[in-house]
Amino acid sequence: MRAFLLTAAFVFLPVITPSATSRIAKKSRAAQPAKTVAAPALAQQWLARLSLRDRVAQLITMPCYGENPNTRSKDFRKFRHWVQDLHIGGMIVLNRVVAGSARNADPYAMAVFLNRMQRLSRLPLLISGDFERGASMRVANTTKFPHNMAYGAARAYEASRFEGAQTARESRALGVHWVFAPDADVNNNPDNPIINIRSYGEDPEEVAKHVAEYIDGARSDPKHTVMVTVKHFPGHGDTAVDTHFGLAKLDASRERLAAVEWVPFRAAIAKGVDAVMSAHIALPAVEPREIPSTVSEKVLTGVLRDELGFKGIVVTDAMDMQGLTNQFGAGEASVRALEAGADVLLMPKDADEAIRAVAQAVAEGRLTRKRIDQSVMKILSAKVRLGLAKKRLVDVDDIGDVIEDGDAEQSAQSVADRAITLVRNEGSVAPLRKLGESCVFVLVDSRYSQSGRLFSTEMKRRAQGMRAMTFDSTTPETELKDALAGAAGCDAVAVAAFSSASAYRGNAALPGGLAAFVTALTEGPRPVALLSFGNPYLLRAFPKAAAYLAAFSTAPPAEIAMAKALAGEIAITGRMPVSIPGFAKIGDGIPTAATKPVE
Repeated sequence: MRAFLLTAAFVFLPVITPSATSRIAKKSRAAQPAKTVAAPALAQQWLARLSLRDRVAQLITMPCYGENPNTRSKDFRKFRHWVQDLHIGGMIVLNRVVAGSARNADPYAMAVFLNRMQRLSRLPLLISGDFERGASMRVANTTKFPHNMAYGAARAYEASRFEGAQTARESRALGVHWVFAPDADVNNNPDNPIINIRSYGEDPEEVAKHVAEYIDGARSDPKHTVMVTVKHFPGHGDTAVDTHFGLAKLDASRERLAAVEWVPFRAAIAKGVDAVMSAHIALPAVEPREIPSTVSEKVLTGVLRDELGFKGIVVTDAMDMQGLTNQFGAGEASVRALEAGADVLLMPKDADEAIRAVAQAVAEGRLTRKRIDQSVMKILSAKVRLGLAKKRLVDVDDIGDVIEDGDAEQSAQSVADRAITLVRNEGSVAPLRKLGESCVFVLVDSRYSQSGRLFSTEMKRRAQGMRAMTFDSTTPETELKDALAGAAGCDAVAVAAFSSASAYRGNAALPGGLAAFVTALTEGPRPVALLSFGNPYLLRAFPKAAAYLAAFSTAPPAEIAMAKALAGEIAITGRMPVSIPGFAKIGDGIPTAATKPVE
């Protein structure tokens, strides 16, 4: 058993639950366990040793990049200040954005860094991650699961459970204890610029099924348990503004909210979900003031706590988003979020300011110590429950036994294969009859994007000599015109569009001159098979496409699945998890048998 950091103010005692005691007895360990302390009692011991400012700091989670920076670097000094000086309660692992492209962390460097932060911290840090499609959303060499909507198209409930279990395993191996997933939003707005394929779909009952299965899966192995979070309450699916840019609005009646948006959240609460993340969206039916739900007591306490009966941890969405910061500074937003009923303040723009403001609010009587302590006890109890009092460091040598799991990769690929959905197929364009004489145009947002490269490789491997070209928002118009002229010599044209919803993008449309290029292709002499890897509603913009296939994900398994589908190697069996106004209903899909064996 590892020795723990001792300070004048803190003594960490291991907690042995009855089940753990039984396992220890069975293994007949020679060493005698340390004094047994019940989880609430240990959390109370920790709480008693915390000053007011330290209690407030325990409610704050700040960002890191999963890298292992030099101790003399500006980044490391910042992290050390948060952890060693302020005594924040947790950190969240984000992607580092380089040249417009998100860079995933190396799993080993990330684990080493988190261990360093844990050693600096007086209390164990609660490490979180937006692992909506598994740890691969932030960390390299982990299972590359498709987006949630692919699971909806495949009706792959059992696979959602598996994803929850594997995400928990990989998270704990990396040093992450709190997963901000699954997404419980019902995406019923085709113009939603930020949720889109992050949602399981448009049918609230279907979304609820996947959410429940994911939660069960994440809790299926007590050795790798994580805290699970549903988001973004009160429901972000029927909005048209990216809250990274501004305040979104969910303009629906209470009756509609109860019948649609809140159905998956009710299912999650019934499963005993650990946490709910708030959204920076206005909710006129509940809160008459045009303020984010994150700072509305009527939403977080009145609806989520009192009406829906949620007793767990409420965590804010990132507090550096303009949907919140346009109205409130870091300090005022933090105070208002706690007044509203939030427990954890995620990424306030200034941690020092947030702590000062909340402590001052207590001194002035705006918040009570009892209110602060209620939230702090939830966090401290969670740390004990997760076993962090006994072991807060990652065994780096064990990471390789968890990541790059063959069974997990197979599950991810199976879902991607089953998710491919054929919505339109005029002239039986798909699968492509003459691969070698067809042309493939891959459309991506940025020249630095990795999307589409695997798809091009997979298509070329299946048809030597196939023309495959990649264009992005900066491609010159002359180059697009040349490609358009050359398309006349192709038997058929496949256009792979990787445009999708993402933070700070504002929409999910094709960028630059790519939209005009696709329109011209669909009006040309050769049939066009439009392949949507991201935005499933793309057919609305290009109604003259002869064929339309959706993968509902930009992840690598989706690229492989689409290549197999176009080559006729797999049956196409997916069903629309959302409707495309004027083109497709929920459940639509043209089943197509495989036309050739896999070589």
